[in-house]
Amino acid sequence: MQHWELLVFFFVIAFVYASVGFGGGSSYLAILALYAIPFQEMKLTALICNIVVVTGGTLVFLKNKQVDWRKILPLIITSIPMAFLGARLKLKEDVFFVVLGCSLVIAAILLWIKVKAGKMADKPNVFRDAGLGGIIGFLSGMVGIGGGIFLSPLLNLAGWDTSKKIAATASLFILVNSLSGIAGQLSGISAGLDYTHITLLAIAVLAGGQLGSWLSAVKFDLLVVRRMTSLLVLVAGIEVLIKHLHLFR
Repeated sequence: MQHWELLVFFFVIAFVYASVGFGGGSSYLAILALYAIPFQEMKLTALICNIVVVTGGTLVFLKNKQVDWRKILPLIITSIPMAFLGARLKLKEDVFFVVLGCSLVIAAILLWIKVKAGKMADKPNVFRDAGLGGIIGFLSGMVGIGGGIFLSPLLNLAGWDTSKKIAATASLFILVNSLSGIAGQLSGISAGLDYTHITLLAIAVLAGGQLGSWLSAVKFDLLVVRRMTSLLVLVAGIEVLIKHLHLFR
């Protein structure tokens, strides 16, 4: 395997994200974008690593009855087919990287914003949630992320529910969108992908994710963690755009 340091990077990302209930897809892509990794392999790797990291956390949220199915269904019912369609969309490599760069910059801004702990909204807004789920799902499928990095801060800003229930919702949202995104990619996956590389990275995030979940009782300064991650994602997004915006010249 080339670039053995990626195993360390992915382990650390999974550890940090699992400790706060996320999968880390945007940061995996941010790291992979800095290397000469084929873009199809990047998308598949990020989604597989997402699934590995968030599955355990999602099961814990379900066991503790933190998932409000009545409120979450409008989000995931629209996001699942839209993530599939987004993943099926055939993008040229340069176009993909421009979309990825813009997505990373937006994600960095959302991560940087300090939001207050979620307070339950007076009334659920089914149409808003369905539209939000569909838009984020489609973008997630195109880029190769689970979408939680967009969904969670937006739900907090909207006062959608308590922080714990938003974290549970984001975890399940990431899981179903990642599965849907992989399903959408299946027909376009080339035979030349390095599955050994993907497997090793999945093992690294499994170890990091399990450790992060186990140590989730440790009180991290979540704002500091989010803003450090935000800077990483922002730098990667800007670098991707600088390299690929020549498409529009």
